[in-house]
Amino acid sequence: MGKVRPKDRRLASNRRAKHDYHILDRMEAGIALLGTEVKSVRDGRIQLKDSYIEIRDAEAWLVGAHIAPYSHGNRENHDPERPRKLLLHRREIDRIFGRTTIQGQTCIPLSVYLKANRIKVEIALAKGKRLYDKRQAEREKLLDREAREGMQE
Repeated sequence: MGKVRPKDRRLASNRRAKHDYHILDRMEAGIALLGTEVKSVRDGRIQLKDSYIEIRDAEAWLVGAHIAPYSHGNRENHDPERPRKLLLHRREIDRIFGRTTIQGQTCIPLSVYLKANRIKVEIALAKGKRLYDKRQAEREKLLDREAREGMQE
């Protein structure tokens, strides 16, 4: 019998993404990290708040993600704000590049999680929401909440 894997363990998520963007397409990417970064991420000390994916020299980079310095790291500790390379297939990188430049979409990280003891990043191609879209989404949430409360009474 094969070994049963526990569910993927979420380490961080970008909660503002669904509020600020219409999510169109999701992908999974590996991420190249240094040793002290791996230990910090496993402790859940990563923040994706203002981060985005940038395509440079036919490579995908995670820019703006903050990984706190490892508490037991010495002078070999990492820079918290450095760009980190994402591990994607060439076709995926080309697709992201095409959709971000031609169609005016953006690529953002949604979450960081452990999958089979490897750190993965869920990225999404997204289109920015306008202010009235955000207001409409808030109104729908409020109406749903009121309907649920009415059903419970």
